[in-house]
Amino acid sequence: MSAPSVAKRVGVFGGAFDPPHLGHVALAQTALKQLQLDCLHVVPTGQAWHKDRPLTAAADRVAMARLAFAGLAPVLVDEREIMRTGASYTVDTLQELAREYPQGELFLILGQDQARVLSTWQRWSDILRLATICVASRPDSIAASQLLDPKVGPQAKSVQLEMPRLDVSATEIRRLLAQHCSVAPLVAEPVARYIETHHLYQTA
Repeated sequence: MSAPSVAKRVGVFGGAFDPPHLGHVALAQTALKQLQLDCLHVVPTGQAWHKDRPLTAAADRVAMARLAFAGLAPVLVDEREIMRTGASYTVDTLQELAREYPQGELFLILGQDQARVLSTWQRWSDILRLATICVASRPDSIAASQLLDPKVGPQAKSVQLEMPRLDVSATEIRRLLAQHCSVAPLVAEPVARYIETHHLYQTA
């Protein structure tokens, strides 16, 4: 990947990645191509303030993310949020990256569900100042500005990432695994092997 001081277009793709699935990979591929990114930071969540369930151990989620995104360049699995103590906020990550890429432009990649509630995020107005908001949607969907939280939309620099329909979610994958069902079509093969080897998601 480009050196931090050189990269001009920097993507930021955060999430629990619990587990990372083919929808995550497709979104990363779309962002790299459509936004012409010099690098993409995939950032597994640390202590997520908005999650109402315990996350799988950070070491496992990072390992699975490395396996899931291994075939994509220039992707960096970024561990900064899991290294923090206390709640982890996207705005802190963006501020750090802005310092690391002083000549760069940041692009924050979100799914539609996240984009709809962006005004509930910590210091969301600073997020808008720091990054262009990139919202994943189907090609026949409405404009990115309309996909955003109504409180945020008028103020945000936004881009629509045109995604094919992919009916896959981490919640459904965890449910299937708890029932001892195969998830091979939904996650990369190395991720499926890691889950099996480490006996993850075996209880509901």
